[in-house]
Amino acid sequence: MGQVLFIVWRESVEAMLVIGILHAWLSQNPAAGGKRWLWGGVLAGLLLAALLALGLFAASEVFGSYQELFQAAMVFSAAALIVHMVLWMREHGRSLKRELEAGLAASRARHNGWGILLLVALAVGREGSETVVFLYGTLSGSEGAALWPLLLAGVAGFLLALLSFWLLQLGGRYLSWRLFFRATEIMLLLLAAALFTSGIDKLISLDILPALVDPLWDSSALLDDMSASGGVVSALTGYRAHPALMTLLAYAGYWLAVLALMRWRSRRVATRLAA
Repeated sequence: MGQVLFIVWRESVEAMLVIGILHAWLSQNPAAGGKRWLWGGVLAGLLLAALLALGLFAASEVFGSYQELFQAAMVFSAAALIVHMVLWMREHGRSLKRELEAGLAASRARHNGWGILLLVALAVGREGSETVVFLYGTLSGSEGAALWPLLLAGVAGFLLALLSFWLLQLGGRYLSWRLFFRATEIMLLLLAAALFTSGIDKLISLDILPALVDPLWDSSALLDDMSASGGVVSALTGYRAHPALMTLLAYAGYWLAVLALMRWRSRRVATRLAA
């Protein structure tokens, strides 16, 4: 539940930011039917995300006996997408507003309402598609979870996003965009680590990867990942009370890869700014 609430909250706030930027620009630079195209684009973006969700569930049925492998692949895909999103926002977050406004200005100059709709649909569809893949990966990594609590967590995440966006729009009096993105990117990377770990566990259970040593230790006396509090920590960070050596090596490899990617992207941004 905690994963679902966090994913819906974070992605909804980001989608609201995109829509807010586009709405504000169209309010200051009126175009013929501009806001009508804006909301049409929002609807089209949500429809794209819904079609992706249907496609993923249909694909899982088609794979049949290979369903567990497909679910493992989606867990790894969700983890990779989270890492990519964090890296992309670190590189493009400051210029996001400028890039969106430039796209709107180009469409307005051509008197192209369809261009506005397409820009909005792609922007919203991107956020919605990320949410779909994240949620599918999360559900694939947590077998046997009841549906109603997950739906309630999703609704709670969206309502929390509305409150967060309102606070962020107050201009930093209570919560700043910079603080929001810095804090949530750390939480996202931890969540990606949890998804990656659950994918490794699934491959071990399918005898695709060797456990090597299982368990390597038992820390359940300190924090049992089967307890309520331990389950939350496990779902959000990838903690295991009885980890296999392969799981621990994969977890360490994940963080080494993330740190290497962050350093590489930082150097690339610095080189681009210096040019």
